[in-house]
Amino acid sequence: MPLQKEISKIVSNTAYNAYEAKLEKEVFEDEMPKHLAIIMDGNRRFAREMGMETGSGHVQGKQKLEEVIEWCHKAGIRILTVYAFSTENFSRSEDEVELLMEMFEENFRALGDDERVHKNHIRVKVLGDRELLPDGVKEAIDYVEGRTREYDQYYYNIAIAYGGRQEIVYALKQVAAKVKAGELEVDDIDEKVISQHMYTSHVPDPDLVLRTSGEVRISNFLLWQMAYSELYFTDIYWPGFRYIDFLRAVRSYQQRRRRYGK
Repeated sequence: MPLQKEISKIVSNTAYNAYEAKLEKEVFEDEMPKHLAIIMDGNRRFAREMGMETGSGHVQGKQKLEEVIEWCHKAGIRILTVYAFSTENFSRSEDEVELLMEMFEENFRALGDDERVHKNHIRVKVLGDRELLPDGVKEAIDYVEGRTREYDQYYYNIAIAYGGRQEIVYALKQVAAKVKAGELEVDDIDEKVISQHMYTSHVPDPDLVLRTSGEVRISNFLLWQMAYSELYFTDIYWPGFRYIDFLRAVRSYQQRRRRYGK
């Protein structure tokens, strides 16, 4: 029996690898989304089902994000925006929030020194209300953004202390201030003007928005920007998200006809 199981496993792995290679070839021959946005959901549930502490789930999620960044680079997707921490997430336990903030601070400083970031000219930008963040995290954000501000080959946006409605309010306040100062006429306000005052003014709107964990909602993420984005939902928890799942999401996008309301 052990030998039969081993043979079965080898056959299964061989078939899986062959399918993955075939799918990769098909996907890479078609048009890629320029901007991929991801709602990384399911770290805590993944940890519970694996019998791990919540913090371990977040560590696994961080490692998965590093893999996905590599996949995007391999696929030629030049803009990646991820939803890492919402304004509502501050209501979680003090220990969990503290752990996440420590991880953010450490990761941003590491990104600022990462030779891959500088070799590939990746601009790193944080989206959100950073005044809600601890000083250490804000300093780390300033560090990585300062070191990558002039890069324009790839864009990596991380939404932290972020809410889509809050972002729209922020943009409208900036526009209102310009009207009040006489720098802008009310009649000149249009979609383009609003977009220019959003956190994502440096990149085009996402082509594909992907959410893991089986939840079918957008949870206050990029509300303005995803007006015409394609949406893709998968049941897999974020730490368990595989390369083949990434390819399937992109293929689904490629098989759709984008009409933009026409």
